[in-house]
Amino acid sequence: MRISTMQVVVIACLAFHTNDLVAEDLTDVMKRGQAVYSESCASCHGEQGEGVPDAYEAPLIGDSTVGELTKYIGETMPEGEPEVCAGKDANAVARYIHYQFYSEAARVRNRPPKIRLARLTAPQLQNSLADLYVRHVNVMWGDNSRGISAEYFDGAKWSRKNRKIERVDQTIDFDFGNEGPGEEINPKDFAIFWRGGLFAETTGRYEIVVRSTCSFICNFGGFDREFINNRVQSGDKTEFRKSINLIGGRVYPIKIDFYQRKRKTEQPPAKVSLSWVPPKGVEEIVPARNLIPASVPATFALQTKLPPDDRSYGFDRGIAIDTQWDASTTTAAIEFAQFATDEAWPWYNKRNRKKPNENRARLRQFLTETIATAFRGPLSDELKTLYVDKQVDATEDDAEAIKRSLLAALKSPRFLYPALDSDRSKSQRAANRLALTLFDGLPSDDYLRKLVQKDKLETEDQIRAAAWRLVSDFRVRGKMRGMLHEWLHMRHIDEITKDEKLFPGFSREIVVDLRKSLEAFLDEIVWSEKSDYRELFKADWTMTTSRLQEYYGDNWKPVEDEGATLRRSVADTELRYGIVTHPFLLSGLSYHDTTSPIHRGVFLIRYMLGRTLRPPNAAFTPFSADLHPSLTTRERVELQTSPENCQGCHVKINGLGFTLENFDSVGRYREKERNKLINAAGRYTTLQDESVQFSNARDLAEFLATSNDSHRAFVARMFQHFVKQPPAAYGADRLDRLVEDFRNSNFNMKALLVEIAVVAAMGNSETKVADKN
Repeated sequence: MRISTMQVVVIACLAFHTNDLVAEDLTDVMKRGQAVYSESCASCHGEQGEGVPDAYEAPLIGDSTVGELTKYIGETMPEGEPEVCAGKDANAVARYIHYQFYSEAARVRNRPPKIRLARLTAPQLQNSLADLYVRHVNVMWGDNSRGISAEYFDGAKWSRKNRKIERVDQTIDFDFGNEGPGEEINPKDFAIFWRGGLFAETTGRYEIVVRSTCSFICNFGGFDREFINNRVQSGDKTEFRKSINLIGGRVYPIKIDFYQRKRKTEQPPAKVSLSWVPPKGVEEIVPARNLIPASVPATFALQTKLPPDDRSYGFDRGIAIDTQWDASTTTAAIEFAQFATDEAWPWYNKRNRKKPNENRARLRQFLTETIATAFRGPLSDELKTLYVDKQVDATEDDAEAIKRSLLAALKSPRFLYPALDSDRSKSQRAANRLALTLFDGLPSDDYLRKLVQKDKLETEDQIRAAAWRLVSDFRVRGKMRGMLHEWLHMRHIDEITKDEKLFPGFSREIVVDLRKSLEAFLDEIVWSEKSDYRELFKADWTMTTSRLQEYYGDNWKPVEDEGATLRRSVADTELRYGIVTHPFLLSGLSYHDTTSPIHRGVFLIRYMLGRTLRPPNAAFTPFSADLHPSLTTRERVELQTSPENCQGCHVKINGLGFTLENFDSVGRYREKERNKLINAAGRYTTLQDESVQFSNARDLAEFLATSNDSHRAFVARMFQHFVKQPPAAYGADRLDRLVEDFRNSNFNMKALLVEIAVVAAMGNSETKVADKN
C-alpha cells in the first residue's frame, strides 16, 4: 500500500517525538521508511506486517513507541546485519510501521472493532438466572447496616410475652455456659431466633459451619429452605458443615433457630457459632461486614458447574459454543426449573389466589412474566403461544408444564444471547444493557421495570440517572470486586508459600489476612464518597488485623476503634504507598525465597500500565542465588537479562520491577540485601515517548496515580470487564473520551462506571454514527 499525502498530514498531526526532524521532512521520511521496509523487512514480516510462514509468523503489532522501535531496529534488524538499517533509516522504518499497522491506532483504523454477538458468559448466566428467580419477589439493594437481627425468648417458643431481648448481634459466636443469655431468661429453657442476610463478596464455593451444643435449624437461601437440621440434639456431635456455590454481590437470607431445652439428663453448656470458609480462605466466624440485619428475599445460586469462558483478549467473552457448554446450560435450565416449580410458582399462586384461574390463567401468567423477563422484553402472541400456551396445554400437571416451558425458554437464543433484542423498545434495550453491564444480570427489579413501562430510559440523561441509582446495588459491588481482582491479577495468585527458614511465621493464615486486607482497602476507597482512583496509590494506610501487626510490625498497628476484625491501620508516609507496596501483591509476585523484579515488572507494565509484551523466546529459569552468593537480586537479574535478544522486553520490565526491591519476598521493607544497600532506581518510557526516572517505590506510586498511561489502562480494563467488548467498538475515540471524563470527574471510579454503563446502554445507535464518521 502506497502512503498518500493526506496520510502524511495525519501522521504529522499525531506528533511523533523526534528532535532531528521537522514537520516538512515527514513526507520524505515516511516514503523512505516505506522503501526500506519493502526492501529489507517485508519478505519476513509481510507487506502489512501480517507475518510470513516459515519466517516471522506473528503479526508485527505492539505498543512500543517510535523511539523504542527505532532503537530496537537500529540494534537488531535486519537479523545478522543491523548495520544495514541504522540511524535515520531505522527511524524512518519505525515511523512507517508504527503508523501503517503496528500501533493500536493503526489497528483500529485498519480494522475497526465491532460489537460482537456473544452468548452469556458463565457469570452472566449465573446472575441472569438469579435475577430471573427473584422476578416475583424483587432483589436486595444496598444496605449499610451490618450484623444479624436477634430475638431472645424465655422458653422455647416464640411469643411477644416471652421475648426478653431484641437486638442486632454483630456475629453469631456465643458461649452462654450454664448461665443463659440474660437475667430474665431461664438458662435451662430458652430460644434465640436469628434472621438476616449473608453477603457473599466473591463468587465461588463456600463452606457454612454451625457449631452448637444445643438443637438448632439453619435455613439458607430462603427462610423456608432448610439447610442444616439439628432439631434433635443427640450424641456428642456439635459441628455441622455444608458447602454451596454462592454468587459474589448477592445477599442470601439466613435463619437460625437455636433452642436450649429442659432435659432429664444433665444439660451441656449452651454454645453456638456461625462460621464459613470462603473461596481461597480459611475458616472464620462470619464477620459482621458480611451480615445484614434486614428482611432478605429468597434467591437462587446455580450449583451446576459451567465451563470456563474464552479469555484470549484478557476478559471473559461468550464466544465458544461446544457440547460441554450446551450440556451445562441444559443442566442449569433443569436446575432452575426445579426451583421455580418448588418455590417460585407456589409463592406466586398463593399471592394471586384471588385472581381468576379459568383455563389455568394464573399459571399462564406466571410463565409469561417469567419468560418475558428471561427474553428481556414483552412476549409477542407468537412467542407466548410457543413457550407458554403449547407447554401448558400439553400436560395437566402444573409442575411438568413449568419445566417444559422454562427448559425451552432458557435454551432459547433469546435468553442466551442478550444482544438479540433489536425488536424491543429503546427504553427496554437500555434497561437490558444497564443490567448486563452493571451486574451481569436481567432488569428484573421493580425500579427498572417501571422506568421501561414509562419510557423513562430514552435519553442519555435518563440513562445516567438510572445508572447512578443502580451503582448502590449489592450486585454492582460484586462485579466491581471481580474487576479489581482482574486488574490486580489476583485470580492467578492462589497459594503463596515461602521458605520457612527465611520467613518464619509466614503462614496460610497470614496470606488469607493479607488478601482480606487488600480487598477491604479497595472497597474502602472505591465505595467512598470521592471514590478517587489516585488514593489507590497515595494512601498511607491500609486495613489490618492483629495477626498482620504481629508479623509486619508497628506500621501495621490498627487505629483504635470498635474492635472489628479488620481495622484501619496507622498512617505511614514513609513505607506505605497504597496497593504498590501491599504485601499480598508483593509476596504473590515473588519466589519462595527471594523477590522477583521480573514478575513485578511484568505485572506493572501489563496490568497497571496496560502495555503489551511478546512471549519470551524460551522458558525462564532464574539464576540461583547460591551460584552468585555475592550478587543482589537486582545484580543477578541484570546479569541474566543482559543479552541483546533479551533487552527488547527486559529494558521495560526490569526498569519497573527494580523500583520495588526495597520490599522483600513477603513484602517487608528492607534497606540492604547481602550487606549491600539496595538500588531501587528504575525507569519507564511512556506511550508519548517520554522517559520517566524513578528513585524508589514512592516515585513509582506517584507516577501511577498521575500517569495518562495508567489512567488509560484502568479505564480500558474497566470497560472490557463490565461491557465484555473493546471500547473501540463503540467509536474509535471512545477510550480517549472516557479517559477525559474520568479526569474531569477527579478520577471518581463510580462516575467512570456510570459513564461506561451509559455508553453500553446507548450502544448501537452511537456505534453506527461513529462508523459513518
